[in-house]
Amino acid sequence: MSSCDTCVVRNRAICSGLDDAELVSLNNMGRRRNVTAGEPLIWEDDDSLLVANVIEGVLKLTTSTEDGREQIVGVAYPSDFIGRPFGQTSSASVVALTDARVCVFSRNDFDRFAREHPELEHKLLERTLAELDRTRSWMMLLGRKNASEKIATFLLEMSERLADSTCTAATGPAKRFSLPFSRQQVADLLGLTIETVSRQFTKLKNDGVVELPSRREVEIVNRGALLALAG
Repeated sequence: MSSCDTCVVRNRAICSGLDDAELVSLNNMGRRRNVTAGEPLIWEDDDSLLVANVIEGVLKLTTSTEDGREQIVGVAYPSDFIGRPFGQTSSASVVALTDARVCVFSRNDFDRFAREHPELEHKLLERTLAELDRTRSWMMLLGRKNASEKIATFLLEMSERLADSTCTAATGPAKRFSLPFSRQQVADLLGLTIETVSRQFTKLKNDGVVELPSRREVEIVNRGALLALAG
């Protein structure tokens, strides 16, 4: 495994608070793994055997209903932490939306290391609370916003998260980006039909709020208007 010092998400991942000696110890515990688009990394309800930092790419977190329907409940971007430390089973499946690279640790080894390094536990707590805040905001989106507000909010979040996931210096939200989701996945994520999603994208384009260079690419032309639509 390459040195943590050369990791492109080193300063944004949960290990950012560790000193050099601690990083060496953590480095010796982990291994890099490439995951192709569509490949599962973790299965829902399986024993929690591994945790990971996302280095490159985007992964989805999903749960399934009793009749087999899938619901996307989260998305992991570079520098995000995935898996269930200190837990016996995985609460969601983790599947690569794009080709991805992750830094994988045995969950038992990671738990032991975290208990011995309070700064890492603190980072885990910070990430957990931030995820809780995002979940609450998402509950508001799903429960109270209409279709146009949902699409606008979704695009604004994508522009921020995809900008944060780049390895270059931060320059604010991305104006143009490529969605890691298909239209059907956007519909599933937002609790809409694919027809409604397509109509809303077309309306935003016709109103001059966004441009759609391709099926997946989005360019925000009028961010102020998109913010207003998001409510």
